[in-house]
Amino acid sequence: MAQVVDPEMPMLTLDDLGVVRGIEVDDEGGVTVTITPTYSGCPAIEVMRDDLRATLGAAGYERVEVRTVFSPPWSTDWISDDGLRKLAQAGIAPPGRVGPRAAGPVPLTLTASPAAVRCPRCDAPATDELSRFGPTACTALRRCPACREPFEHMKEI
Repeated sequence: MAQVVDPEMPMLTLDDLGVVRGIEVDDEGGVTVTITPTYSGCPAIEVMRDDLRATLGAAGYERVEVRTVFSPPWSTDWISDDGLRKLAQAGIAPPGRVGPRAAGPVPLTLTASPAAVRCPRCDAPATDELSRFGPTACTALRRCPACREPFEHMKEI
């Protein structure tokens, strides 16, 4: 399982990313992996499933089932500390912690949150958002006024 990388952020394994929710091995050599994608429309979900099946099949499991669950919804809080470190090393500002969520409706805001995002290159404390959306739906594009370098920031979810 530690060998299966995220198709969109290959510096992270699926385990680092926190999408692997459970693994069950039965008495007949089969394995069931339960995953929660980062969001319900994740375009990489099929690749994740295929990579899990191939890796576990190569490890000797004859029957591999990959189940997808959406509840509870994935959160960036599920990214491991090692995963946060790997993001920063790759030049992607890791998300901050969101914390527990209240039950009930999710409030809708039409403006971006004024999050303070540190530069992953020079560690400057304040950066500018260039675009709310980056190469993937879960990232934003930012630039550091101190070192003038652009970078991605994984948004808090």
